[in-house]
Amino acid sequence: MIIGDRLREMREEKKLSQGDIEKRTGLVRPYISRVENGHTVPALQTLEKMARALEVPLYQLFYEGEEPPKLPNLLKSRSSNETAWGSKGKDARYLNKLRRLLGKSDDEHRKLVMYMAQKMARR
Repeated sequence: MIIGDRLREMREEKKLSQGDIEKRTGLVRPYISRVENGHTVPALQTLEKMARALEVPLYQLFYEGEEPPKLPNLLKSRSSNETAWGSKGKDARYLNKLRRLLGKSDDEHRKLVMYMAQKMARR
């Protein structure tokens, strides 16, 4: 799906012109046209303005229908006798501790840990 096509479709469904969107958002009409024709990719802030102008929730710019699609439960895809690493017991405690410590680390230390893990994974 191209976001410009979706925006045009929603605007036309509501019987609004590009001029109406211009008045509601403060964006200039040539920019709106460029977005709708796929020449420009709008920033998220711009999409928020357009969603407000179209009087729809932001997610509807990305999904057709009234609600976003349901996310798959990735753990269900495993067979019943398999469990994901880190979901139980000692591994879960270790993973939780690692998560907490990485959360307390600054960006440089996290990058260093990631670099070391990548080096170890290559071996």
